[in-house]
Amino acid sequence: MEERQASRQHKMIITDRAGGILSGVLDILAFDVNEIILETEQGMLMIKGKDLHVNRLTLEKGEIDISGHIDSLLYSDVAKKGTKSNESIFSRLFK
Repeated sequence: MEERQASRQHKMIITDRAGGILSGVLDILAFDVNEIILETEQGMLMIKGKDLHVNRLTLEKGEIDISGHIDSLLYSDVAKKGTKSNESIFSRLFK
């Protein structure tokens, strides 16, 4: 099994709340036109807005490009992949 690359820097560039580029993304857990939920190097990230689209996702590089109107960004320090817990990722995210 291929080992995960060394920790990447998590960076985000948002332009006029109309989209942006994020790095340090480990996985995309869910997305629709109103919400995107990502696992990043700095914890879980929930992006809420309107007409959100994932334009490009490159997990090998840990990058994602999004567009749409961004209303909010919310981080949560839930356990990362590989840690044991009986709770689902969503129940831990929305405590």
